[in-house]
Amino acid sequence: MIIKGKRLKRALLAALADTDLQRILDAAMYQSKSVNQIINETNISHTTACRKIKWLLEENLLIVDKIQITEEGKKSSFFRTVLKSFNVKYEYNSVIIEAEQNVDTLRKVTQKFFSLDEFSETANVKKEKQEE
Repeated sequence: MIIKGKRLKRALLAALADTDLQRILDAAMYQSKSVNQIINETNISHTTACRKIKWLLEENLLIVDKIQITEEGKKSSFFRTVLKSFNVKYEYNSVIIEAEQNVDTLRKVTQKFFSLDEFSETANVKKEKQEE
């Protein structure tokens, strides 16, 4: 797919220029990872990793793949990349970026989207039964 949005193009170019961002993307590409797992794998400081993960989420280059509740009752988010690869081509006054979506991430987002439809249908059926 060709990336058309200027903001996403800038974000991808910024990610390429920053080795910490590259390492975070690499760590979360094939398997969902928590912040601590990313920190351990990449040796990036906690503060820097959190700031850069937040930026990647805001730019839609990472998504929250799942959320787990620990035994202590704390919420732990697991992150995954949206794109698997991208190629950048520069021609006079034009940046063309071709990207390949991370299929596992795309599949999960699609499943969540369609499960919302099922949830709303189930809720509507229950509501109708209660009204009768």
